[in-house]
Amino acid sequence: MIPFNKPYLTGKELEYIKKANNLGQLSGDGLFTEKCRNWLETNTSTNSALLTNSCTAALEMAAILADIKNGDEIIMPSYTFVSTANAFVLRGGKPVFVDIDPNTLNMDYKLVERVINEKTKAIVPVHYAGFSCEMDEIIKISKKYNLLIIEDAAQGVMSKYKSRALGSMGDLGCYSFHETKNIISGEGGAILINNKDFEERANYIRDKGTNRSLFNKGKIDKYSWVDIGSSFLPGELTAAFLFAQMEKAEEITRERLKIWNFYKNGLKIMDEEGFVSIPKEQKDREHNGHIFYLIHKNNFERDLFIQKMKEKKVSVVFHYIPLHNSPYAKKNFNLKSQNLKYTESIFNRISRIPLWLGVNKEYVLNAVIESLYEIKKER
Repeated sequence: MIPFNKPYLTGKELEYIKKANNLGQLSGDGLFTEKCRNWLETNTSTNSALLTNSCTAALEMAAILADIKNGDEIIMPSYTFVSTANAFVLRGGKPVFVDIDPNTLNMDYKLVERVINEKTKAIVPVHYAGFSCEMDEIIKISKKYNLLIIEDAAQGVMSKYKSRALGSMGDLGCYSFHETKNIISGEGGAILINNKDFEERANYIRDKGTNRSLFNKGKIDKYSWVDIGSSFLPGELTAAFLFAQMEKAEEITRERLKIWNFYKNGLKIMDEEGFVSIPKEQKDREHNGHIFYLIHKNNFERDLFIQKMKEKKVSVVFHYIPLHNSPYAKKNFNLKSQNLKYTESIFNRISRIPLWLGVNKEYVLNAVIESLYEIKKER
């Protein structure tokens, strides 16, 4: 069986983990954490980057920095992972969902202004599959209404919008290095502090609400509790693993894009002839080859496709169940007035095919084409 995902190792991970161990600091904010921070700041042009133990943790930090309180509303797509919403709900915030653009599967910026009111605190664009949201338009809206932008760029490492790194354009940006992503550390994440007003406090929140970061830099002779916070920083072994990945980030991205483009070129005719829809690249945007998805005609054909691919020993999966359809959202939020027709339609029809370094892309492509022809015959 060809798995849907398989973590890629560059070959330096264990060497760097051994080095971190020999240096005698395992708790984080050591040599390799600093190397990762420098890489992030150099490659994204952010003011400051902090490693976290997950993208979820980065989003939770962002919610604290945004000072989310009971009743505050945060605009986001429903078609996203639960952490996007949970981070703000934990602070008392309420997610307000807007529909996606069917051409990009990202939040439709044209719908954002319609749901802004006096309770709105922030906009959270989610860059699905490493494809950028329409950031210029979202930034215009945020400035017009004095709202924060918190980018969920979990899938967006190494992607760009008009030459700007995803995650670097909002007030805050959040990355994931989970093993399902392109650049990995097993579990891991980062927060980009693009708004300098948040820089000092972010360090306190990340380290249990203390000013230990100043103590570590020799700026104070003892540290203390100065703010709310939690233990959001990863251990040094995780950072060592991650830095081995970061060193090869361009190569990893380049190889993933080769596979992505191989699928695109091989399935272009299937798209043109109406068998299935494939992703469309947008002008002025560089994606990272994170996901190659197919949009089927209906839910029945999507499920049948997954089954046929399984019979051909290829693991194909669907994606998020939209948050507005979740038991928690239905119980806790009034969602009756929200029109999310494209979200509803696409989540029932989407599938994702294996895309990882070393995958037998020729076999996968042939299996996809064969399965689509088989489904057409059975219509």
